[in-house]
Amino acid sequence: MSKRITFESSKKQAIETARTRLLVGGSLMAAAFFAVGVRLFDLAVFNGTEDLRRAASREIARPASMARADIVDRNGVLLATSLKTASLFANPRKISDPALAARRLVEVIHDLSEEVVAARLGTDKSFIWVRRNLTPRQQFKVNRLGIPGLDFVQEERRVYPHGRLAAHVVGFTKKYDNVGLAGIEKSMNAAIADARAPLRLSLDIRVQQILRQELANQIEKFKAIGGGGIVLNVESGEVVAMVSLPDFDPHSAGQAADDMRFNRMTLGIYELGSVFKIFNHAIALETGVASFRSSYNATKPIRISRHTISDFHPQKRWLTLPEVFQHSSNIGSAMIALDIGSEDQHRYLGHLGLLRRTSIELPEQARPMYPAPWREINTMTISFGHGIAVSPLHLVSAVAATVNGGILRPATLIGDSSSSADGVQVFSAETSSQMRRLLRLVVETGTGRNADAKGYLVGGKTGTAEKQVNGSYKRNTLVSSFVGVYPITAPRFVVFAMLDEPKGIEESNYFATGGWTAAPVVKGVVDRMAPLFGIAPIDKTAPNIRHAINVGVEPAVGNRSNAVN
Repeated sequence: MSKRITFESSKKQAIETARTRLLVGGSLMAAAFFAVGVRLFDLAVFNGTEDLRRAASREIARPASMARADIVDRNGVLLATSLKTASLFANPRKISDPALAARRLVEVIHDLSEEVVAARLGTDKSFIWVRRNLTPRQQFKVNRLGIPGLDFVQEERRVYPHGRLAAHVVGFTKKYDNVGLAGIEKSMNAAIADARAPLRLSLDIRVQQILRQELANQIEKFKAIGGGGIVLNVESGEVVAMVSLPDFDPHSAGQAADDMRFNRMTLGIYELGSVFKIFNHAIALETGVASFRSSYNATKPIRISRHTISDFHPQKRWLTLPEVFQHSSNIGSAMIALDIGSEDQHRYLGHLGLLRRTSIELPEQARPMYPAPWREINTMTISFGHGIAVSPLHLVSAVAATVNGGILRPATLIGDSSSSADGVQVFSAETSSQMRRLLRLVVETGTGRNADAKGYLVGGKTGTAEKQVNGSYKRNTLVSSFVGVYPITAPRFVVFAMLDEPKGIEESNYFATGGWTAAPVVKGVVDRMAPLFGIAPIDKTAPNIRHAINVGVEPAVGNRSNAVN
């Protein structure tokens, strides 16, 4: 009996084991068939969407994981960033009715061409782009269409929150693959692509806006074809603002005219006229060939060979060295330059960086143009800014070196204003102090009175030069400029403004010179930006201030001179 029970038990156990094995085997077979079925369904219905997505990704130069770093101003305000966007692609082989699909797509993406889309969807290709960088609303509407053969891949789009305001400095990237094509985006492309922290510029977007507004107003007022301006920290070499007008929208840079993309402040080179007298006087004082008591015969023009050097506002008398500067005398400047000599003039202009490219971190730069050989007539005309062409940034950097104690520091768009950059001593502190007095004299009583921002002790120099057209100077085609320094007793900033081909108006007595057109820009910028940097107004009548800016010489009355008559 016990043997029969044991046999029945073994039989049931064997049946249960077999059943379990059948269930496991069946489940595995079902899972395998299900996986094959899903894949077949995917291939039949979606045509391998993931494969298409990988194909789309191969069309994109940079994977989404390699996000491009933000660019911010000195205060952390966003200047450039990357936004994730969806790009629409299609497999035309799965589009059963290309004309209908095109019509429905155009209904939600209005700037598409129905004919073009229909033609592209009707090809035998397995992959085409339909539209890249869709808005979230556009992506949602396309999804709702439910058209087989369409899908999305994630990309990045470079966005500039302030638009054209800093376009020449920040630059722009290619439309789809975010490779820098201009400005900081190009020069710092590798650093921006590899960085995780934002790239901080020296720009202050508040000052940038102020400078642009003041320039735009004067350009419109005097019907100029363009202009530009720079604000530079004299102690660090940091560019706080840089504007070139006309400008462009970096989101559609390819549609902008060449003149709009052209950076007049770094890529443009100009004969800037009388602002060069700053360097002429500084070199004369530094080398000891002149002092504030030196005097020069400006009673009549200088004629040398076929050239005549004359004054725009002739005084027709002897002028002291300060008066030569105050009245912007070309005659007196040429005489001072002859005392300096060609060799020393060339050497000091080289030390000031005026004969080489600047150090600014922008690819859009021009090399100065100057005479070779450097003859005596060139020495004379260069003293008042003719015969040598430099960019406005060259000029501003050299002026900063002239007033900050004599130290040339490299101009930069990237830095920390809390620490001064290394520099090269070009002029002595004494020469620098004397030049600050002369610059204030021009604004108080000379050609720069329209730059006198009340309470901020602006010093500066006007510049007006005729442009060359077809190899010859055209009398009424001017580049008018003003370079200002403030506060002149302890300079913090150089502010430069330039108008390209301004036209005289009734208010200016039909003059279009730097004192009328550009000097008011500097005044407006100083008035508005000084409070942002905690620069308080100064009482110019205080004894210590008067002592600091007083030139302390009387007008020339005799015929004494240490220059050629």
